[in-house]
Amino acid sequence: MTITTIFNTIQKEKIKFIDLWFSDILGSVKNETIPVKQLRKALKEGIWFDGSSVEGFGRIFESDMYLKPDPNTFAVIPWGEEKTARFICDVYAPDHKPAPVDPRSILKDNLRLLKKRGLEYYVGAELEFYLFRRDGDTVIALPHDRVGYFDLGGDVALRIRKKMCDRLQEFGIEVEAGHHEVGRGQHEIDLRYTSALQLADNILTARMVIKKVAEENNLYATFMPKPLFGAAGNGMHIHQSIFRGKKNQFSDPGDNYGLSKLAYSYLAGVLRYIKEISVITSPLVNSYKRLVSGFEAPVYICWGRMNRSALVRVPRISKKKYDSTRLELRSCDPSANPYLLFACVLRTGLEGINKKLMPPKPVEEDVYKIETQVLQDKGIDLLPHSLWEALEYYYKSKIAKSAFGNILFQRYYDIKLKEWDEYSIQVSKWEHDKYLELY
Repeated sequence: MTITTIFNTIQKEKIKFIDLWFSDILGSVKNETIPVKQLRKALKEGIWFDGSSVEGFGRIFESDMYLKPDPNTFAVIPWGEEKTARFICDVYAPDHKPAPVDPRSILKDNLRLLKKRGLEYYVGAELEFYLFRRDGDTVIALPHDRVGYFDLGGDVALRIRKKMCDRLQEFGIEVEAGHHEVGRGQHEIDLRYTSALQLADNILTARMVIKKVAEENNLYATFMPKPLFGAAGNGMHIHQSIFRGKKNQFSDPGDNYGLSKLAYSYLAGVLRYIKEISVITSPLVNSYKRLVSGFEAPVYICWGRMNRSALVRVPRISKKKYDSTRLELRSCDPSANPYLLFACVLRTGLEGINKKLMPPKPVEEDVYKIETQVLQDKGIDLLPHSLWEALEYYYKSKIAKSAFGNILFQRYYDIKLKEWDEYSIQVSKWEHDKYLELY
């Protein structure tokens, strides 16, 4: 979008304020609001802010940072009394270089590795979430409906889901589909594949939009990976491919799975190094309560086409639609920071390409039903069982450190280690029920 088009739209829509959105290390949206008359200055020079209180950004003595709006992210916000538009921003340090703790800049740095080869990384995402009821300001962990997978009758949130899709499209985000998910009160909205940077921006926006529409309907939308015991968890499957111009480099119509040598090496890299980045794909203590057998969430590190218990799946494509060839990574959940997620997954795939790795044989049977010894004989490994275990792999990872740089790598580790320590000292109801009267 050109600067001229932006200001013409601002004048036409009578915009009064500009929201400058940016992401902290964990993927939460932060915002600085400026009057519209400050926009030219913001686009040219940036807007300074205090980064010391933003999660992972800086300490008191290194707090000065500034925001540079990306014109390609301009959108009119379709809610609020005062007419407002928004930009998603890059964060800069006082030396006028991208801040080493800015997740968006980290993704850009990693995408340049592909760009040097004349390649581009495309991603699509399936966002799952629950709608819970409210009692005034109190959220009740009670699903909004009592229906299941793809149900229409009794799907009382159908109108709300359509409104969410409308709002997303007002932001310029293409929606492929929406439907009711497996869990009661659980839903999915699929965001159309696009360049990785744009999709990361779209995910950041979509989470805000979905929560806002839910709130307008006296509901609460949560992307928590496992909000209910015994019910399906929220995943965010990501579909990936690499293009050169308009040609999908993952495609080989002559292969049994339709995959090129490049795709196989990329797949091999993801499988080999997924443990090292699990703390990014599944970043919460709660994430590992989703990654258990029996709920279609992957536990075993393997791949296939028909096998929905596999970590990576090769979806079927429509007849001769070879550019739709892609790899679906199924362990990610929607609490992940999309910028860091795409950066590190891409780097594992590139490591596979650079080393010309080849994946193990595909597994098309239900892995959950295979005996442990047989799994070991097949060389099928497991994802980390907990945030602590994932942190152990992450801290030793040369790939993660190379993808993020030393500063962000260490700060992310410190934040997540603190989260684990806080969790570890809690005494839960389960512990009371299990042990209080027994010992």
